[in-house]
Amino acid sequence: MPPTPMPDDWQRALVVAAHPDDIEYGLAAAVAVWTAAGKEVHYLLATRGEAGMAGVPPAEAGPIREEEERRSAAVVGVTEVEFLDHRDGTLVAGPELRRDLAGAIRRHRPELVVTGYFGATWTPPGVSPAHVNSADHRALGQSVVDAVADASNEWIFPDLAEEPWRGVQYIAVSELVDPPHEVDVSDAVEAAVASLVEHRRYLELLSDEPVEDQARQVVDMSTVTDDGRRRVGFRLFWG
Repeated sequence: MPPTPMPDDWQRALVVAAHPDDIEYGLAAAVAVWTAAGKEVHYLLATRGEAGMAGVPPAEAGPIREEEERRSAAVVGVTEVEFLDHRDGTLVAGPELRRDLAGAIRRHRPELVVTGYFGATWTPPGVSPAHVNSADHRALGQSVVDAVADASNEWIFPDLAEEPWRGVQYIAVSELVDPPHEVDVSDAVEAAVASLVEHRRYLELLSDEPVEDQARQVVDMSTVTDDGRRRVGFRLFWG
């Protein structure tokens, strides 16, 4: 069954990721479409990605990656970016992370919560050996789904200052293989590439290939379908 368009009966979205650049590795094109249509999109990062730059100490890398994420967000129309200050590489799906995520959902009050794919591997079913998904991605994704319910319940984390938020209509999890829903991003490819390019210091350490070429390859990989269309795919859950 071909994917159906993502619902658009919402006004504010909160996009949640583990690290700076996670959103730009697949979701930023959809964000660009949404903001161009007048939607309000906020970013929430669980960590500052301070353990992600080889040869750069975390105390130096964290501020670099935070600034790159803020610039990257601005390219696709996002003006509000919040960091939760969990340690990069050590996210654990449990009450501490869920509490912080629930508090953020209550603060931002979205109708749509978006997060990245958090399955065990990046590899299509049946392919072996498989590429293992990051432990941080797996922990965060499950915690985001759980935190939406936590944010709506006054008796879970009652010490949070924010009032419960029961307005989340949908949880959207990115899906590359056979997504049930999609956002047509044909007009947002260049914005997505430009957004990822803002992670210049990070990308320069990953490869000697020009940053612009790296960014375009990533966006192509995450948006081009077998028939040549451009889309970002999602699996939806009720909020």
